[in-house]
Amino acid sequence: MSVSAMRTKLTQDDVHRLVKGHNDEERAIAAHKICRAIDHGPLSRQERQSAEAIMEIMAKDAAELVRRSLAVTLKNSPHLPRHIAKKLAEDIDSIAFPVITSSPSLTDDDLIDVVRSGAALRQVAVAKRKRVSAKVVNVLVAEGREVAVTTALRNNSAEFDTAAFDITLGRFGDRAKVTDAFIDRAELPVHVTEKLVSLISDEAIGRLMKHHELPPQLAVELAEGARERATIDLVDQAGQTKDMRRFVQQLHLNGRLSPSIIMRGLCTGHIRFVEWSLAELAAIPHQRAWLMVHDAGALGLRAIYERAGMPQRLYTAFRAGIDIYHEMEYDGGADDCERFKTRMMERVLTQFQALPRDELDYLLDKLDARENTPAEKSKAA
Repeated sequence: MSVSAMRTKLTQDDVHRLVKGHNDEERAIAAHKICRAIDHGPLSRQERQSAEAIMEIMAKDAAELVRRSLAVTLKNSPHLPRHIAKKLAEDIDSIAFPVITSSPSLTDDDLIDVVRSGAALRQVAVAKRKRVSAKVVNVLVAEGREVAVTTALRNNSAEFDTAAFDITLGRFGDRAKVTDAFIDRAELPVHVTEKLVSLISDEAIGRLMKHHELPPQLAVELAEGARERATIDLVDQAGQTKDMRRFVQQLHLNGRLSPSIIMRGLCTGHIRFVEWSLAELAAIPHQRAWLMVHDAGALGLRAIYERAGMPQRLYTAFRAGIDIYHEMEYDGGADDCERFKTRMMERVLTQFQALPRDELDYLLDKLDARENTPAEKSKAA
């Protein structure tokens, strides 16, 4: 943008202040105003060349305030040329950090150079970006500081592939902050959760199982107290698994697919688990089991219930649970699934109190746990 063109958006005084301002603050204010004009293009080819020349002057300015004004104002702008973005990324931390964290002008190779500079704060800036490619993540986890790797793990937009997960566990598997960051990720591959189990505390295992799927056999082993770990809730793990058929088969092979666990799955809203469990025990395809449970009326449900070898003493409760499930609806709000499970348990407890004592205690414990979560406490307050 030529100086004459800029004067249509800025006053002559703005440009004068940038070049010959009386103090750094005055020049920084002028720089900010000019940068905003540049960022709010569109710019012609000639205007881009002129704007670039002005930005280069700012990037070389002796005053930190002027350079920071350039970095902060144009940190998200596609109009910041790559070579100027790189220059700012090599400046002092207060100028480099916003550019490294946000600038779309920096390439993966530029970000890798930042990581390899070894500066922890700048590695953290890379790890915080809205998107961190697998290429950058692999270098970061192999060469970065612990704080930067932890930051990347907590950034669900950082693309971890199998190699990156394995390298991270190899370097930092004994660091609680790093393993906690693994647990807090939105998704983890099953093989990673399996490796984490051998590295973390019992309390951390509880959080891992709450948020992520475990391999079916490992879930069963932990539930049985293998390796002296705290037992886990296989019903909750059923809600995490992506391969319900395999999970249910593993429970069956290990003698854990009991009427009790199926009833608990029903009362806590894990209907897919109930369908697959009845299909497994009745030795019929899941699609047919689904029809008998949901679409064939009372006779269909009773038929599959009896074929699966479920006890008659629980049928009335089971029938009530299916009816309640069909009556209830999701309301589209936040935490829909959790609210649904809570309502399901409350309805079963109020409508059918002849459940075995173990089942009642289990459901009451679940309700207590939900009511004691921070979210539920804040609602009550």
